[in-house]
Amino acid sequence: MEIEKLMTYQEVVASLNKKKRKKHLLFGNGFSMAFDNNIFSYNALSKFIEDSGDPMVTKLFERLNTKNFELIMQQLDNFCEIADLFSNDKTLVPKIKSVTEQLKNSLIDAVKELHPEHVFKIPDEKSESCMKFLQEYISRDGLVFSTNYDLLLYWVLIRNQVKNAIDGFGRDLETDLDSGEYIPPEDFEYSELRWGKYKKEMTVFHLHGTLPIFDTGINIVKVEYDNAHYLLENVKERIDNKEYPIFVTAGNGQEKLNHIMHNKYLTHCYDQLCTIEGSLVTFGFNFGEYDHHIIDAVNKAAKMGQKVKDKLWSVYIGVYSDENLEYINEIKDKFKCKVTPYNARTANIWNN
Repeated sequence: MEIEKLMTYQEVVASLNKKKRKKHLLFGNGFSMAFDNNIFSYNALSKFIEDSGDPMVTKLFERLNTKNFELIMQQLDNFCEIADLFSNDKTLVPKIKSVTEQLKNSLIDAVKELHPEHVFKIPDEKSESCMKFLQEYISRDGLVFSTNYDLLLYWVLIRNQVKNAIDGFGRDLETDLDSGEYIPPEDFEYSELRWGKYKKEMTVFHLHGTLPIFDTGINIVKVEYDNAHYLLENVKERIDNKEYPIFVTAGNGQEKLNHIMHNKYLTHCYDQLCTIEGSLVTFGFNFGEYDHHIIDAVNKAAKMGQKVKDKLWSVYIGVYSDENLEYINEIKDKFKCKVTPYNARTANIWNN
């Protein structure tokens, strides 16, 4: 196999550290599939939805003959535009939009239902192994970017209490200290976790949102454990109340970018990716046809190939197969910086 001739993950890291090059991490669904391929895959999600009994969504999968949520969303949006132009039936476009919302909600339900019950379902050795993988970046002034909706990253960071893994969320003091009445510190009241207080210190970014992060219309909040419920129970409670997590589920790259730019949290995450310097290491992210907005961000960070000092110089892309390698070689010229594939099989994130 050609992939076996590539640099190993360890060689990539050693080389960048030797150069004293700042490095950042971008990972996608392959990160979660490496933990458990039976749970964290599009096929697993689609099978759950097919088995859930929603007839409209099931028909979509059958008629379009695909397991790709993004493709279905794109085709629905395209059909919506065509119907808006050519159909005299004023109820058709709202019907299509309703189906689109059904699909988004089914995706949320599928991710929620397919998760392990709670953080302690992840074995210690896997959690610690993953933490070492992430610390290679955030403990060396690097940033970590995820495009995943699931909770694996959240769980690993909570389980290992990593101080320098900062997602920008914090609590605001809600006790009125100017009332003139003495209130002991232990009785102070604080808000739920809101995003913004620590955004300048952020080292962890969810580029496409994630299951425990919600937009209330006023604040971006993060759902958490409490004494009575596990995290997923609290997430489900919000979903049952018709509140939905921040998910970028739109079809093509432009639609994803539009979604990102209409949410202040997602915009900040994307802008940070556009300004990284040094090198970017990717894992489980294939820069597919629906990821042009991520390539655009990389190219902005690379200053569009200009000969300047403070920019992104290179991207190391993890590949799992010869087919992956062939594809990356085909799209290399879309990047305005050096692209080097490496053997992702050697990363061993979860100590498998």
